[in-house]
Amino acid sequence: MTDDLAVFDATAQATLVRDGTATARELVDAALARIDAVNPELNAVIHRRDARARAEADAGPPDGPFRGVPILVKDLDGTLGGEPLHLGNRMLRDLGHVADHDSYLFARLRAAGCVIVGKTNTPELGLLPTTESHAYGPARNPWDLARSPGGSSGGSAAAVAAGMVPVAHGGDGGGSIRIPASACGLFGLKPTRGRVSLGPDDGEAWAGLVARHVVTHTVRDSAAMLDVLAGAAPGDPYSAAPPVRPFADEVGADPGALRVGVMSTRAPAGLVPVAPACTAAADDAAALLESLGHTVEFASPAPLDDLALLVHFATVLAASTAYDVRKLGAVAGRDLTADDVEPVTWAQSEAGRAVTAAAYLDAVESLRAWSRRMAEWWEPAAGPADPTGGFDLLLTPTMTRPPAPLGEIRGDDADGAIFAAAPYAAFTVPFNVTGQPAMSVPLWWSDDGSTDLPIGVQLVAATGREDLLVRVAAQLEAARPWIDRRPPMHA
Repeated sequence: MTDDLAVFDATAQATLVRDGTATARELVDAALARIDAVNPELNAVIHRRDARARAEADAGPPDGPFRGVPILVKDLDGTLGGEPLHLGNRMLRDLGHVADHDSYLFARLRAAGCVIVGKTNTPELGLLPTTESHAYGPARNPWDLARSPGGSSGGSAAAVAAGMVPVAHGGDGGGSIRIPASACGLFGLKPTRGRVSLGPDDGEAWAGLVARHVVTHTVRDSAAMLDVLAGAAPGDPYSAAPPVRPFADEVGADPGALRVGVMSTRAPAGLVPVAPACTAAADDAAALLESLGHTVEFASPAPLDDLALLVHFATVLAASTAYDVRKLGAVAGRDLTADDVEPVTWAQSEAGRAVTAAAYLDAVESLRAWSRRMAEWWEPAAGPADPTGGFDLLLTPTMTRPPAPLGEIRGDDADGAIFAAAPYAAFTVPFNVTGQPAMSVPLWWSDDGSTDLPIGVQLVAATGREDLLVRVAAQLEAARPWIDRRPPMHA
């Protein structure tokens, strides 16, 4: 068996098991040793499954595409039967709350042969684009320990970036896969709404804003994982149309000559300034795409500048938080007070309790109407003279700033946390609203004077077109490989 498993992606590790070079137990033992080596500094993994993971590896995982591959799952965005489920909340931690069943997503990971070795750190209820809960403390970015790995899938991203495991589960309600991928130099794809089931516990989450998938080093791992996770499950309210062929088959496929719009110098609605490093990252990616034969022009959908989007998004987020806090109370068997959650959670919940049914439905339907206007930009143009449609992709920075310093976005700041979060989610939130597939690609590193920091770029396709994103991502990965870029804190 190779001594350097930390640099193997999940596809390569599965191949080692398949051809007999390594056993599932060897892969699991090596992953647990890597967690021992770097997690004390990073605080990315908060629940360990050492004994159970070893027993599952010894028993022989199912003969799926990722047989024997160790994976971490987030302590949010799904239940893992028999394991803690704390959602970044101190009360659930102190109660020792344990889930009694697997989510469909986690069951599919197991059926694919993955061995779950632990659960990762998250912000409380996934509300913030950083991972600094009062329950478990901050997860740290392996590129710079004074910075956040993003959120809400920050623990997962830090663990993959540091080489603990090759792939980890994530969820994305406002950028929570793409933001950590950008902050940690990883590939992160948010699928189309309805592509991956949220069941059995959720039909929709946050009125359809939430999607779930993974963070990875390589495009091929992300595509193959999407093949594992995609597809309707019993009782789903809707599902995305199935792909023409497996997403893994799109890796290396020719995307053709695409029309790409670029938005690099200003955030939607001019909400916050865009840092020069983030503009440079997007402009560099635009030049790379042009060198690969695509047509690139500065253009973006006009509805992105509609500030009403933020008002309606805030209404849905507040109402959804109130609902989630009520569910926490059901676990505790009592009504919660402000002492049971972080101040920003309580403030959002209080705001949500004041939202009337009519106001909530108005917000949801307004977001749907806004999404229809957005979708027109990706529709075929009316003719050669029509500049308003017919784009294949939109390119933006993933975030408007480099990875956040720890402490900049604080859950104890009831009034300011959401505003502090805005620079990190300004480019990502709109595509949770539309439900379109969007990805963060690690093509740029910025020197802040002491260390290189990853700066991701976001590419967005039309609804259902993950196949196109995978083709383009693989093309970019081949043109400018990032797999060998490793942070200072690495196993």
